[in-house]
Amino acid sequence: MGTKIKDIFAPKLIVFMLYYKTYLNKESDQWVVFIHGAGGSSVVWYKQIQPYARHFNLLLIDLHGHGRSAKGSETGTSHYTFKNIASDVVKVLNHIGIKKAHFVGVSMGTIIVRQLAEIHKEYVSSMIMVGAITKLNLKSRFLVRVGQIFHKVIPYMWLYKVFAFIIMPMDQHEESRSVFIREARKLARHEFIRWFKLTNRLTAKLQRMEEEDPGIPILYVMGEQDYILLEPVKELVKKYKTRSLAVIEKCGHVANIEKAELFNELSIDFLKNNSTGESPLHTAR
Repeated sequence: MGTKIKDIFAPKLIVFMLYYKTYLNKESDQWVVFIHGAGGSSVVWYKQIQPYARHFNLLLIDLHGHGRSAKGSETGTSHYTFKNIASDVVKVLNHIGIKKAHFVGVSMGTIIVRQLAEIHKEYVSSMIMVGAITKLNLKSRFLVRVGQIFHKVIPYMWLYKVFAFIIMPMDQHEESRSVFIREARKLARHEFIRWFKLTNRLTAKLQRMEEEDPGIPILYVMGEQDYILLEPVKELVKKYKTRSLAVIEKCGHVANIEKAELFNELSIDFLKNNSTGESPLHTAR
């Protein structure tokens, strides 16, 4: 009479978790979280792992549909938003027990980092934005519009390669292009479409974000050959005292790959200085 019968028909709650990998440094209590861009994966940070791990604890995350998060990457909705992507990153932080961290993002990953700072500012100590997307100029809006028109009828890898060559057109950008194109091949077509739909209201999203200053130290690291995205960042850093800019010569969109040694040096220096409240302006040559 007193025996309780387990309800075998009760539904099981499955909590989705992005794939992540950590590198621990027992001598540090500081965490650095790396967020890749659309079509990439945590692999794009392969030149940062050893240099950063000497100073910090590291968390590398594969976003929805990318890398080892390619299977089972569902958010419970039929489409992605920057908000629900950022919220799933926070789930990983909570799972590990990270209460505050420095964030490093590249390309579209910079928007996700910026979104996270907007909805969960308490987690963010500082931000490093590589090849930051802060504003779409006439050329970039045209490219996005073309993609929005044809992304359902053109093979997505063809479209991705076109974008990759437009953003990273030079011979010295070949390594960056190859890494991103190789990782993009792992992206299923339906995932590509879901990510591409994030561009539908991107102009308004970026404008609203940059009108609201989170008051968190930000270092933008841009290549001087990142012609589409560099000028808007230059204008942006003039507006806010908490933001600084490093422009790397003879470098394109993905400075952490193309000029890894210099990127590591100046970005790690920024994080160390930030811990003492400093946010220096760098001009890298």
